Amino acid sequence: MRTIVQCVEEILVNQSFLEEALERKIINYSALAEELRAPISEMLRKPVKVGAIMMALRRYQTPSHIKSTSHVKKVLRQMGDITLRSNLYAFTLKNSVSLIESHSLLLDYVASNPHLFYAFTRGLVESNIMISGSEKEKADKIFKNEIILSRRGNLSAISVQLPQNNYKIAGLYYQFFKHLAWNGIAVYEVVSTSNEITILVEDSVIEKAFSVIKSLKS
Repeated sequence: MRTIVQCVEEILVNQSFLEEALERKIINYSALAEELRAPISEMLRKPVKVGAIMMALRRYQTPSHIKSTSHVKKVLRQMGDITLRSNLYAFTLKNSVSLIESHSLLLDYVASNPHLFYAFTRGLVESNIMISGSEKEKADKIFKNEIILSRRGNLSAISVQLPQNNYKIAGLYYQFFKHLAWNGIAVYEVVSTSNEITILVEDSVIEKAFSVIKSLKS
């Protein structure tokens, strides 16, 4: 049978923003306990007191592997160049046998125009292609026989060079998404390699997004 403490831990672990605010002591225990009373009562199937929840909140200890951010901060300070690209075009296509052939035509074109921005991700049922906005008509022509599920223009990309072995640092990508989310910035697409991450956002928020990511270095 679960206890109030276990319920509090379960809720906080699944709400990382809430857990961090609690860890930084920028949240009102009484107000939070009142907010959690209903869900915890439902989880335990019996009424619980706000005071008991407050006690559980005050005793809560963030797991050590989450609490320790020294390695993450060190890696963020070692970030390399941050590159901006604007006026990008992205579209999603349904996977098909002919898509690979169509994609090869685009790759030939990109190879002869190395200045262009280009990124490609393939999922189980659909694929995303991102390219410089100036090549929108060219891309549409190449994929005219494919099923295009969505199109989106007016996008910008922020590419960040990461240190070697960054993949060993738990929570590194979380720092990017967390700070962007805290600033109300929605992420349209993410493309990553071993030592580089590219985040696509709308043109209207690119300056704010760049400022947020740049601040992580300090």
